Amino acid sequence: MSLDLLVFGPHPDDLEIGLGATIAMHTASGWRVGLCDLTRGEMGSNGTPEERLREAEAARAVLGAEWRENLGWPDRGISGDREQLDEVTRLVRRWRPRAVAMPYWQDRHPDHVAASRVLTEAVFNSRLRRHPVGGEAWAPDWVCYYFINDSGPISFAIDVSAHYDVKLRALECYRSQFMPESPGSVDTRLTSPTFARLISSRDAQFGALAGVAYAEGLVVREPVLRPSLLKDWAALPAAAPERG
Repeated sequence: MSLDLLVFGPHPDDLEIGLGATIAMHTASGWRVGLCDLTRGEMGSNGTPEERLREAEAARAVLGAEWRENLGWPDRGISGDREQLDEVTRLVRRWRPRAVAMPYWQDRHPDHVAASRVLTEAVFNSRLRRHPVGGEAWAPDWVCYYFINDSGPISFAIDVSAHYDVKLRALECYRSQFMPESPGSVDTRLTSPTFARLISSRDAQFGALAGVAYAEGLVVREPVLRPSLLKDWAALPAAAPERG
């Protein structure tokens, strides 16, 4: 049991907002991808926890991920207590992902900030062979952070132009959040057309900076190692020509 990529989101729809097209690109390339939501989003103004679970599963199918799990933590209750930390650590040890993606540590929503902190600690604990939660110690190759509401300086961007339509289709699965129709629904930041434009314009801006249509930006804490100052190292001949 192992994964190429494990993506965490605080609430159903968060990981689609921040990294949906990147997930779709990796699954289309044959990567094994798992998704994990921390809460059922029960404090949201629209939709029920049951609706959000159904929507999340529909979005998983659109994105092509192998599985999706919801830990059922209380919405607005991401505390980082020992039980929550150990649950994530066990999950990482069980699936042994090569890469982990989680929310960036600065965001307007306190749950997103808390999730970043708790997940960072739990993934770190996974590498400690004497951490007593069962399972063999496991350290992913790296941890990447994606943006949900906000953005900022990025470490690198991924060209997702060819898969951006999949991201949009995955987001359309969350009708209770973006297009609620049930009696008693209320207008929120998510139902406003400006929110959809915020996401697409951010991805378009990252794309424009990189010279493509759409890109999703990510942050890593360590330096990104490059083989040289030359942009396309792979296109160079195996040996540099002799200089006469």
